[in-house]
Amino acid sequence: MFPELTRDDVFRLETRRLWLRWPRMADANAILRLAGEKAVAEMTASIPHPYPSQAVEPFIFGARKGNALGEHLVLAITPRSKPNELIGMIGAHKQASGVPFIGYWLGTPHWGKGYATEAVQGLIDSLFSLIDLAAIEADTRVINPASRRVLEKSGFRAEGSFLKSLPARGGLFPCEQFRLDRSTWAALKSWSASGWAHAPELEPAEEPARTAPALGVPPRRQQEQAEPCPA
Repeated sequence: MFPELTRDDVFRLETRRLWLRWPRMADANAILRLAGEKAVAEMTASIPHPYPSQAVEPFIFGARKGNALGEHLVLAITPRSKPNELIGMIGAHKQASGVPFIGYWLGTPHWGKGYATEAVQGLIDSLFSLIDLAAIEADTRVINPASRRVLEKSGFRAEGSFLKSLPARGGLFPCEQFRLDRSTWAALKSWSASGWAHAPELEPAEEPARTAPALGVPPRRQQEQAEPCPA
């Protein structure tokens, strides 16, 4: 699904304030510190809390290997002014349906600055531009309104609630399903170019969007991990 262009570790996406690049082993300490925060981990399906230090390097290796094979596209979020300073992660993952699923997390010191919205919009623009996709999907825990707002500002439409298995949380939890169709994305891009769309607002706090099969939504990704986070 993911093109050759993305399968080399020199690949990066640039937004107004961010670089989205392949994760590196040098990012291990930042991932351990930021992803291991309870406020971040508890919104994800697969990041344990506390986060064991021995899990970080296998996660980075797996992310890089999957990128190289075109199995997913998992990227570190960094400021353009400090491209070696990881502040979060974002990724797109294959589904059996052919519709990719995106997930993301951002370290708490970087919430409330609009970075999550900027990263999500940068990734979805690239996915629709590089790949012939009909749609992109995401979901978030119902107790995570900041992440819901990130998706809504990026054009995603809520499609209902469901119970998701969050292995690292130890049970089933209510989540909301979101979908962005290519036609909606294209309309939003044209509105923005014509001056009708407003620039994204800053979020009061941004937390990770999550993944899972939904109640009332076809159980198509039971085995998949949507967020680019350690299992």
